[in-house]
Amino acid sequence: MKIAFVGKGGSGKTTLSSLFIRHLAANEAPVVAVDADINQHLGAALGLPDAEAAALPAMGAHLPLIKEYLRGTNPRIASADTMIKTTPPGEGSRLLRVREENPVYEACARPVVLDDGEIRLMATGPFTESDLGVSCYHSKVGAVELCLNHLVDGADEYVVVDMTAGSDSFASGLFTRFDMTFLVAEPTRKGVSVYRQYKEYARDFGVALKVVGNKVQGEDDLDFLRAEVGEDLLVTVGHSDWVRAMEKGRPPRFELLEADNRMSLQALQDAADDSYADRDWDRYTRQMVHFHLRNAESWGNAKTGADLAAQIDPGFVLAERLSAAQPA
Repeated sequence: MKIAFVGKGGSGKTTLSSLFIRHLAANEAPVVAVDADINQHLGAALGLPDAEAAALPAMGAHLPLIKEYLRGTNPRIASADTMIKTTPPGEGSRLLRVREENPVYEACARPVVLDDGEIRLMATGPFTESDLGVSCYHSKVGAVELCLNHLVDGADEYVVVDMTAGSDSFASGLFTRFDMTFLVAEPTRKGVSVYRQYKEYARDFGVALKVVGNKVQGEDDLDFLRAEVGEDLLVTVGHSDWVRAMEKGRPPRFELLEADNRMSLQALQDAADDSYADRDWDRYTRQMVHFHLRNAESWGNAKTGADLAAQIDPGFVLAERLSAAQPA
């Protein structure tokens, strides 16, 4: 299952992402976690020391390796240099799986040991001083989109992505790559404004969206969220002494998280698991082709000097049945 956490800056999006990842690990689920936020804090939220979190390899820095590996023997892709973030897989492409070893994970992922298990953590990499004035963060997130376009995952596997704040995710097709999107919203006007943007932008793309109310302190906050987001409100999370201790770098064992908050995390997992029944690989593939053609026409053809529409394999549909097929 591919799951995104989104929300405005300061909503608690990264904190909720990290709690959900810990919850999945406690349930012995295989997890690949990805920090795709411009402010890279997921590693620290998962308990890594600051220096270790800052030293996580940047996916953007390994983009040539990622492209070369995923290209495989696909005859429609002349070279890895002609691959862009939306390049779809085809016959001969290498696909990624959650539970495997491969050169992409070897270069970009690091194991993180939690109380009740171990997960893989990847990061797009921070926005650096050398990027100022000459680059945009969406180019770094492109490595995540490319990997998700080539990912085959099952019902009992989880890829959890902590997305960049606000509605910036809509600058690419990345927002369509998930089985479930959890939008973290505070009970304030600003808190629900991002929800309205997401709801409007995602309407035509079949994006499954649920709201997680965070920092909810009482019935008035709950009534406000219900009035603003209606049936999209899935669960709420209130004050947590466990989270406060975590933010100080001294988290207790995860089993000591408040019972109400653990129930909320289980509700998130249940909602994500339920979305599996609605998974449509045909639509998923059509959407990646749609955004690839848009990007090719807008900038990709000019940048690569190639006709990127020719990369599309019209007979190829990404699906779990392909999980055993790998080019040599």
